[in-house]
Amino acid sequence: MTATTTAPYPAASARPLKRPPARLRAWATRAPLLPALVFMIAVTQLPFVATLVISFFDWNALYPKARRFTGLANYRQVLTDADLRHSVWTTVLLTVAVVLASLVLGLLLALLLDRRFRGRGVVRTLLIAPFLVVPVAAALLWKHVLYNPEYGLLNGLLHYVGGPQPDWISNTPLLAVEASLVWQWTPFMMLILLAGLQSRDREQIEAARVDGAGDWQIFRHLTLPHLRRYLELGALLGSIYIVQNFDAVFTITSGGLGTANLPYTVYQSFYQAHENGLASAAGVLVVIGSLVIATFALRVVSSLFREEVARS
Repeated sequence: MTATTTAPYPAASARPLKRPPARLRAWATRAPLLPALVFMIAVTQLPFVATLVISFFDWNALYPKARRFTGLANYRQVLTDADLRHSVWTTVLLTVAVVLASLVLGLLLALLLDRRFRGRGVVRTLLIAPFLVVPVAAALLWKHVLYNPEYGLLNGLLHYVGGPQPDWISNTPLLAVEASLVWQWTPFMMLILLAGLQSRDREQIEAARVDGAGDWQIFRHLTLPHLRRYLELGALLGSIYIVQNFDAVFTITSGGLGTANLPYTVYQSFYQAHENGLASAAGVLVVIGSLVIATFALRVVSSLFREEVARS
């Protein structure tokens, strides 16, 4: 009996799988985001590029055939025209006043809500409500319900105590616009600062109390330094919005009585004077100012994230 030997099958060569190049893998991971990126560029960057191009032309919508390239003439007019300079100053004044007042009030409310008391959730909801109101509706509310000299709530209260009956919008137009914006933006500042208060190191505060520190000393030496980044963030984000605010000025005063800010001047130049080039130049300056503020805001946000990561 002879044994037959079978030759073993040749071993399959183990070839390593060839990985795609790193650049190809990077594009494969980014591919799902491309439609969103294209859409964002189409709806944001292309209109801005068109506005930038129009800002270099003397272009009146009533005389479209007379348009001509003027270079930086529109920007020089925006920066040298007395009315436009006044609108820039009004924008700065409005932004600084609203941001500072809403920060102070927001800090006081955040300190109140940081304490435990019965009904705190209801109070917090009521305090957040003004920020949820549509800006135009909020401006109409202040104009008709509060400021109206005949049936407004403010004059009604003054009449009840025998006080004067002023026309709030005519007598203090800029203050009237600022008050409505402060009412609407104080809840936003309150939420940011309340988040900062609740992220404090409680053990450090308790140790300070054991060492004999009072409430004012704890606030001055522990709470306020801790809230610095949150105050900066609230100021920067509020400034981005107030610089571009149009609703309150248009609704309450229609840009009159020295309350026309730069966004309202852009509207006035474009829709009333039909000066497309001049309005585009003013709009580009508003965008540049907002981008500068947004850059600082992003740096503050990134520093806050780094601090939270280091703390955890």
